[in-house]
Amino acid sequence: MSRARSIRALQRENARCRRCLEAGYPIVPPPVVAGRAGQRAYLFGLAPGRVEAERGLPWQGRAGRTLRGWLRLDEDEFFAQFYCASLTRCFPGPSPSGRGDRRATRAEELLCAPWRDRELELLRPRLVVTVGQAAATRVLGVSRLTEAVGKSYLVDEAIVVPLPHPSGASGWLNDSTNRARLGKALTHVRRELGRLELA
Repeated sequence: MSRARSIRALQRENARCRRCLEAGYPIVPPPVVAGRAGQRAYLFGLAPGRVEAERGLPWQGRAGRTLRGWLRLDEDEFFAQFYCASLTRCFPGPSPSGRGDRRATRAEELLCAPWRDRELELLRPRLVVTVGQAAATRVLGVSRLTEAVGKSYLVDEAIVVPLPHPSGASGWLNDSTNRARLGKALTHVRRELGRLELA
């Protein structure tokens, strides 16, 4: 666990991290994180993709554009509002099947967990938005998105709002009930962002 005393120091440490490589996992470093001290909204996803790894910035592909559209934020507003991090910080590489990205193992997620834990200690966000099942499970312990999306939760001192993943590969939003759940969740996020602006 890092004892960095500032977000900037923590990010410098994270940028040098080679834990997964040293453990033999085929990741593609460097870690991809974006944010600064003082941000009170924390966006937590699964892992950077190939485009994010190439650009060194989260949420750069189609899923990022969809997510920003859901939130009604342009790219500058999005990064001004949210500290963006993920379960695993480096691109996990392509899937062995040749379709999409490889899903990082639980062991890799555990190797990355201290970065998130220290970020949350330093930032003390008032809003945490999880994106996708894995992030919601890690933060809230929920086993299904249908149980969680559309609700907000209080964890420590933060409001947590789960969202589905905006990937076009997901069929979750094909169900009209799930689209209604997403609409409620986005209302929660926008309300909490508005409160942060007034604080």
